[in-house]
Amino acid sequence: MLFFIKCKPALSWMTGLALMCWMQWGGAAQLAAFEAPPFQSGERLVLDAQELQWIQEHPRVVVASMQFPLYLFKNERGQWNGLNNDILLRIARMTGLKFVHRESFSPDQLLAMLERGEADMTTTMAMNDERRDFLNFSHAFGGSGWVFVGRDGEPALHSLEQLKGKVLALPARHALETEIRRDHPTVELRTVKTYAEARALVESGEAHATIENETGVHLYPAGQLKVGKNLDGKWEPDYLAVRQDLLPLLSILNKALEAFPAEEMRALRSKWMAGVVPSKAPSLWLRVSQWGYWCVVVLGVSGLLSLLWSRRLQIQIDQRHKAEAVLNDQLMLQKALMDAIPDPIFIRDLEGRLLMCNKSYEEQFATRFEKLRGTRLTDSPTFPATTAELLHGEMMEQLRTGQSRFSDRQVMFNSGLRDIYHWSVPFYGADGQLRGLLGGWSDAGRRWRRSQRLLA
Repeated sequence: MLFFIKCKPALSWMTGLALMCWMQWGGAAQLAAFEAPPFQSGERLVLDAQELQWIQEHPRVVVASMQFPLYLFKNERGQWNGLNNDILLRIARMTGLKFVHRESFSPDQLLAMLERGEADMTTTMAMNDERRDFLNFSHAFGGSGWVFVGRDGEPALHSLEQLKGKVLALPARHALETEIRRDHPTVELRTVKTYAEARALVESGEAHATIENETGVHLYPAGQLKVGKNLDGKWEPDYLAVRQDLLPLLSILNKALEAFPAEEMRALRSKWMAGVVPSKAPSLWLRVSQWGYWCVVVLGVSGLLSLLWSRRLQIQIDQRHKAEAVLNDQLMLQKALMDAIPDPIFIRDLEGRLLMCNKSYEEQFATRFEKLRGTRLTDSPTFPATTAELLHGEMMEQLRTGQSRFSDRQVMFNSGLRDIYHWSVPFYGADGQLRGLLGGWSDAGRRWRRSQRLLA
């Protein structure tokens, strides 16, 4: 009981913290367990005769693929994975087409493959005027913004005007390259093969910044770089880009995207994109509100535990009071029974001290129990000193041997010599341990006179 009373505050705080962790973990678990449901169209996509004929003649579609984190990448076993790959797999099930990836390593190489007819389509190209000259773009199925990536420790970039006279590194044939050259001629563009090379130039100080898709940029180790603001008004929708000479393929892809239920597309995007882009730091008011909320929760839980604990203690106190009342009743009954016995009765402990006696014992020596409580026979004037020493020694011997004693004997009282029937027995506690002696005596002469009266 004492342990729980002392630990109650700690238990209250631990319970509150456990509740907070459980709620935080519950939200994360829901996000982690969220997966895209399987396609349940019930039947294949409805296509016209020309489209069906094209699929029959071209069952294999070559996809020019460049690894782009989360959208399209190879896993540890060398298999293609990502959002765009999942979408192609769904379209393959809906149409019967087989999509085969052919890897490229830069935007320039990927576009060259499409221009030379080495690939039929791609899934990771943004739309611009140059690309519309030889590519058709499907319906959009999502998108993300463009963000600046600059050196850590320098002011964050939020517009292209800040790059006047400075070097901006971009992969060759970047989606924004033509627009930047046209609208911002004072920005010095330096083209490289890949996004990795562009980031390396920024990190080394040879370029002031680069521009990347906001979804993938947060997956790279920061190093000496930091992600800046989004380019205002620059949004990159997600398209499937198809060579212009493959109009039936474009029509098939558009119909497949239209057949995608919105919740299925949302589930796929959540599977790959949820939690990637870091959220903005909460405002001071929001942080204070959150802390206030948790404080209220902790205080509420602590208060509830305190109320429950107080109620438990009150129940235990009530039970103890009832038990004490029953015990007092038993003691009063025991006292009444002892006082009703006409012969003197006493109870002494292991050292011979008086623990209890009845009324007859008090009357025998014309005194009160309060005066005799805790005294030995040798300490009180109830017997002559010689008699007191004798009787005390007999009790100590009896306590040592544990034997009961019943005998008729003569004992010298202060009032004179008497014939008595003397008895004493050891008594034991609930644990079986010896606790003392219970004894008494009766006047043999009075018993004889009483028996004579009964016989007369």
